[in-house]
Amino acid sequence: MNKRLLSIDVLRGMTLIFMIIVNTPGSWSHVYAPLLHADWNGLTPTDYIFPNFLFIVGVSIVLSLNNRSNDFIKSQALRKIIWRALKIYLVGVFLWLFPDFNFDNIRWTGVLQRISFVFMFCGFIYLFIEKRYFIYLSFITLVLYWAIMLYLPVPGIGQPDLSVPELNLAHYIDNKYLPGVMWQDTWDPEGILTTIPSIITGVFGLIAGSILVSKKDLKDKIIKLFSIGLFLVFVGDFFSWSFPVNKNLWSTSYTFLMAGMSFMLTAAFTYLIDVNGYNKFKMSQVFGTNSIFTYVLAGVLTSIFYSDRVLGIELNSLFVDTLINIGIVPKLASLIYAIIYVLIIYVPANYLFKKKIFIKL
Repeated sequence: MNKRLLSIDVLRGMTLIFMIIVNTPGSWSHVYAPLLHADWNGLTPTDYIFPNFLFIVGVSIVLSLNNRSNDFIKSQALRKIIWRALKIYLVGVFLWLFPDFNFDNIRWTGVLQRISFVFMFCGFIYLFIEKRYFIYLSFITLVLYWAIMLYLPVPGIGQPDLSVPELNLAHYIDNKYLPGVMWQDTWDPEGILTTIPSIITGVFGLIAGSILVSKKDLKDKIIKLFSIGLFLVFVGDFFSWSFPVNKNLWSTSYTFLMAGMSFMLTAAFTYLIDVNGYNKFKMSQVFGTNSIFTYVLAGVLTSIFYSDRVLGIELNSLFVDTLINIGIVPKLASLIYAIIYVLIIYVPANYLFKKKIFIKL
């Protein structure tokens, strides 16, 4: 098995493309419901995207660290993991501050910040815990999280109520201990306690990656990936009866369900691309080989394409209003602009791909 799998690059890139589309519609007033996150409990197609990226983070760690066996190499890898995690975290903070750099309104959490924590802890786990314990770590952690969130009394509230955002332990901890501003005023979907199950999403990726680099026949690996994925989907459904599927809380049911879907997606793309040689995913491959760079670029360029700061006009509003005026459905106009924005990001990303320049933070 080659260290780099085309299927993983494609799946990562496809995930990133959808992340950009849902993060940057032409107008937030006109968005198709499937392209919005569930308000609280529940699930939309958009809620599948971020956990799949974190799952691939875990897979990628295995593909890059698989041969790190002796202590000296492990110590080198450890330093690189910490340094890269720090860089990803700081870039996430930069994106929040850009372009105003108002440090009085700083948010210390976010998408890249969560990626950095998942990358760092999953790197530690892969280097220092034997692979056979990954599955035990995952289940024990998620069951403990389930028990804590359902049954541990919340100070000042009492018994948790998971039907609303304000009456659970994650909300209490964020409100009391998380510095800076929060995405939802008193709690944050990338908050402190919910980061723990999100790390387990990455650990499930470690399990999938370990299967991919094993010495078994590739088709046997695909069957195993799919079988584990199907099993985890049923486990997620079982837990959903007591701990609803909830991205904001990264609930136990949500973690199992999304991991199951990611396992099956990995199996499907590995079969389609690495076994059958299907090669029609050039755009996804381009995004996948420079994923963090393209995500950051998409965030930075919003100052041009989603505000009047640089050009003096809001290109997104002008574009969407123009299409609406000629009879295009508002939500479709908004989606078209988001897709065009992805194509704009693709231009520099494709240039780097052709030049074989891969920017790693």
